[in-house]
Amino acid sequence: MRTPAPARLPIRGADRRPARVRPYSLTGGRTRLPRVLLVETFVATLDTEEKKSDRVPEMRAIVEVCRRMRTVAEIAALLKLPLGVVRVLVCDLADQGRLRVYGYGSGSGSGSGHGTGRPDRALLERVLSGLRRL
Repeated sequence: MRTPAPARLPIRGADRRPARVRPYSLTGGRTRLPRVLLVETFVATLDTEEKKSDRVPEMRAIVEVCRRMRTVAEIAALLKLPLGVVRVLVCDLADQGRLRVYGYGSGSGSGSGHGTGRPDRALLERVLSGLRRL
């Protein structure tokens, strides 16, 4: 039995010549986030209705990729976008009600996002276990 080929993910610039757009222009120069958005934070699309933000190819691609729950790091890797840009665009899409962000960290854009100022022990153990398997 043959497994069906996975659907192709949208990739920035795949259908056109490479853009000469600087990453900060995609975020309007913003680098600070209203809330902590960690690389392991899960994100999923809430709706399929086209919105004004769909005119920005990167935002449209994020919504498309997040039809299946993804982490912020996965989104950046799959779309070949800088992590900082993805964080800002994900926050924008969440504020518009396009994406659901699971487990925002606490704080105003800095720190570990775990409230106590200490890393989560379970997360560290998973990372250590993964490193040992390498």
